Amino acid sequence: MHHDEYLRHDATALAAAVARGEVSAPELLSLALQQLDRVEPHIQSLARLMEGEARAQIDAWPPGRLAGVFGGVPFLVKDAVHDIAGLPTGQGSRAFTRVATEDSSIVRRLKAAGLVIFGKTRLPELALKGVTDPRAQGRSRNPWHLDHTPGGSSGGAAAAVAAGVVPMAAGNDGGGSIRIPAACCGLFGLRPSRGRVSPGPAIGEVWYGASSDGVISRSVRDSALALDVLAGPEPGDPFRIPTPSAPYAALVRQPPPRLRIAYSTASPLGTPVDAEAVAAVEHTADLLRQLGHEVVPGAPDIDGRALAQTYLHLYFGVVAAGVSQAREQGARESDFEPLTRVLAALGRATSAGTATRHLWRWNDFARALGRFHEQHDLLLTPTLAGPPVKHGTGDPPAWQESLLTVLCATGLLGGLHRLGVLAPVIDQIALDSLRHVPFTQLANLTGTPAMSVPLHWCANGLPLGVQFIARFGEEAVLLQLAAQLEQAQPWFERLPPLAHDTAAATVAHAH
Repeated sequence: MHHDEYLRHDATALAAAVARGEVSAPELLSLALQQLDRVEPHIQSLARLMEGEARAQIDAWPPGRLAGVFGGVPFLVKDAVHDIAGLPTGQGSRAFTRVATEDSSIVRRLKAAGLVIFGKTRLPELALKGVTDPRAQGRSRNPWHLDHTPGGSSGGAAAAVAAGVVPMAAGNDGGGSIRIPAACCGLFGLRPSRGRVSPGPAIGEVWYGASSDGVISRSVRDSALALDVLAGPEPGDPFRIPTPSAPYAALVRQPPPRLRIAYSTASPLGTPVDAEAVAAVEHTADLLRQLGHEVVPGAPDIDGRALAQTYLHLYFGVVAAGVSQAREQGARESDFEPLTRVLAALGRATSAGTATRHLWRWNDFARALGRFHEQHDLLLTPTLAGPPVKHGTGDPPAWQESLLTVLCATGLLGGLHRLGVLAPVIDQIALDSLRHVPFTQLANLTGTPAMSVPLHWCANGLPLGVQFIARFGEEAVLLQLAAQLEQAQPWFERLPPLAHDTAAATVAHAH
């Protein structure tokens, strides 16, 4: 198999080629590594290369037998949640160095499916942003235009898939972290329902259940088959979600029923939405009507600013706990980035009662979305409020970061927060951090499945996906609709020039 052939195959097709004896697992790994060598200096997608571990994984298989539906396909996991025994799970930080003692259930299932894991991808520290800019490793870049973000927090994964290193890669999504990078990089990204994929055994529910795990891919059928691989309970999971009526790989081949879809392009925060994002949704609405679906304006009755506040308070608690755990394991406060230290200080200063009140509000959002879904099968919105941003856009001003860092170091930050003095500042942090990505957090706090579908490219050549949110447990409806849209407006062959020719990186950077 040649380089161009590798790029023309999705994971399902590569596995079939291995099963037919047309190519071997070591040959596919070599092709992936060659592509990585070509593009990685430009996109900076990996946190850790695992070539030796990947070759050992292949060598451990019985001769002539490749178990699993993805037997022999090269694959990347994210350096968060996806524990691999004998390696640290770095979480985009210098602070997390403890070695995992066992594979996570996700990694175990991926390996059992025959996927050859040869690296871990980058993310922002503690997966806290919609861009991928870890100071521990450096920014990941968008293969379409290198001076723009690939999104986050699964930005390294999306960059690697868009650049042709692998046909799909693992991610997780606690506030849009699969959908945002998929939208930025012209890829398909499905965030499963809460409880669909077990993150255990080291973790019960990530971010109180706001986060779920899946893949970012170039083809819908790969995402469907990957969900079959990943889905299902593990002993000790907090609850068991109803299983689908058939494997997702079979359901995705069936057309969706005629759906009633409501769409909205207004930011839940009242912040601006770029004309490109509006055009993406309006084009999709027209396409859906042509496919026979009923499409009407509408949105759930939810206070978007309250949701942003609640989401930020989730950060306060989980960051404070994560920093505390790392400190107990030997990390220094200086090992964390300034924003992480500020969020941890705010978390330590937030009372348990206040945090619990914010957790209770999740129910308000879920009930409002539930009422909406009594009348509409899906909600259609932009995935992003505009095209993928340039690096550094949305970073806090230097003076604000310096001031907050000083307040944090002196211990004043927590005291001011307890007194309520910082309420306007916290409101502004919530707005600033979410103004480019205001549409995705609703699915996380309600536990519902959602996807980003690559149906729009902007005037500057950058991709911009659209989002669909479904009822709890209805991943099959999303996958069926995505497959229908994929057939109506194919995107698989649409790769950035960088994937074919690294000389194009100069052009991509110039834009």
